[in-house]
Amino acid sequence: MKIAIGCDPNAEDFKQQLIPFIQEMGHEVKDFGSDDVIYANTAIAVGKAVAAKEYDRGILVCGTGIGVSIAANKVPGVYAALVSNIYQAQRAQLSNNANIITMGSQVVGIELAKCFVKEYLSLTYDPNSRSAKKVERITEFERTGV
Repeated sequence: MKIAIGCDPNAEDFKQQLIPFIQEMGHEVKDFGSDDVIYANTAIAVGKAVAAKEYDRGILVCGTGIGVSIAANKVPGVYAALVSNIYQAQRAQLSNNANIITMGSQVVGIELAKCFVKEYLSLTYDPNSRSAKKVERITEFERTGV
């Protein structure tokens, strides 16, 4: 898969540890940077690239993971899920078809974050699952506003 990754300046070291891990899993990684102190700009750039299907999935990191999640979710077609445990990383894909996960570099350690990334990238959403109608409702609302 092609993975877009970005972060705020505070999470640069964290992100730099994730990139080779993702590459070792066989994925192509595009680093969208971390220099902009307005983390929303990086989150929006990653979100636009993922929503445009230039990348299969995205990973965003800031101190808590909350800010980049909020910013990315403002991009139409982005479904960003904040993950802080393995179950959330799994369900982000299996139950919610999230195309981006976000994490907090000040909330989870790097080894745990690697576990989240591994789980998230190893799973595929099943459009015939019991969650499908819930996900369809979200995309319908985004499309129609009703």
